[in-house]
Amino acid sequence: MNNRRDLFKAAALFAAVPGVKLPDATLSPAQARLVKEPFGDHRIYFEGKTGQLESMTAGSLRLNSGASPHPPHEHPEEEFILITEGTGEISIDGKATKVAPGAMMYCGTNKTHGIVNTGKVPMTFYYFKWKG
Repeated sequence: MNNRRDLFKAAALFAAVPGVKLPDATLSPAQARLVKEPFGDHRIYFEGKTGQLESMTAGSLRLNSGASPHPPHEHPEEEFILITEGTGEISIDGKATKVAPGAMMYCGTNKTHGIVNTGKVPMTFYYFKWKG
């Protein structure tokens, strides 16, 4: 008999299969897919189709001091970012805004945006991006 941990592992793997809807689930950070990057720890909680969206990705990043995950970029998905720890700057179309815990960004489709940790400690943020 499968235990709950096996079920969550299967749900995370299943979510990455093209054409398959995301499962209804609640995941802890330990259950998210962890990708160790030079700039910090990236966790992907959900990635795939939903009942209403072509694609949905929800994840978090614990960004090292002074780091950025990539240069400012654009993509066809809309995106929210919520800062939960640390400080930094988020830029949208070249305009930089200082951010701290509780700050939230929304960025529409194909808008240039980026994030950098300007603090002395790691910055954690959660992101949600989707395409209809």
